[in-house]
Amino acid sequence: MDRFFTQKFCDRCGGSLEQGRIMSMFNTDCICLACKEKEMARSDYAKAVKAEREELKKGNYNYKGIKG
Repeated sequence: MDRFFTQKFCDRCGGSLEQGRIMSMFNTDCICLACKEKEMARSDYAKAVKAEREELKKGNYNYKGIKG
């Protein structure tokens, strides 16, 4: 099974992933929901979202993010 689904702690803050997990929009970190909230507040978040959507349209499902 993929490490994303089995890891117990957030790659960014080290907190528990028991309440949920999501992949960062900036790289391949598996982050907790609190870190996701912080990420969404960044000034370059919209740029990261747009870049990922463009890659998905091209068929790139392994995009590493704008900081990847």
